[in-house]
Amino acid sequence: MTVTADLYDEHGDALASLPVQLRDFGGVRAFSGPVRTVRCHEDNALVKELTQTPGDGAVLVVDGGGSLRSALMGDLIAAAAVENGWAGAIIHGAIRDSVAIGGLRLGVKALGTNPRKSSKAGAGVVDEPVEIGGVVFRPGAMVYADEDGVLVER
Repeated sequence: MTVTADLYDEHGDALASLPVQLRDFGGVRAFSGPVRTVRCHEDNALVKELTQTPGDGAVLVVDGGGSLRSALMGDLIAAAAVENGWAGAIIHGAIRDSVAIGGLRLGVKALGTNPRKSSKAGAGVVDEPVEIGGVVFRPGAMVYADEDGVLVER
């Protein structure tokens, strides 16, 4: 994968750059793929459900509203994502089991960590555009992530 800085130099404003500072947690630091989205608040049932389906190299973008009160992904969900062919996850919220996730062949970026479980009611929406930090992530758009940040097709 071409690094995000070079991609931006080549394509400029055709790519939106996410200004939110996310931390790298997964065992893969550079990843890319078509966007799939979940919007949820402190409830990871839809994240779990989606990662148990074929990912086909997609990147799951989770708009958790920036909440750090509970984790939206843990090691079991991340392991399911690996098993089902997901390239990575970009989470505007928290994860847990960060050491275990760091050992998986999965790109994971998130705001931070919290050992507290989220609720499991299934509230939220799947595969609708989500906006994080003023950047819109549309299902199917290509997203590119590495140590320098996140770019997505406009």
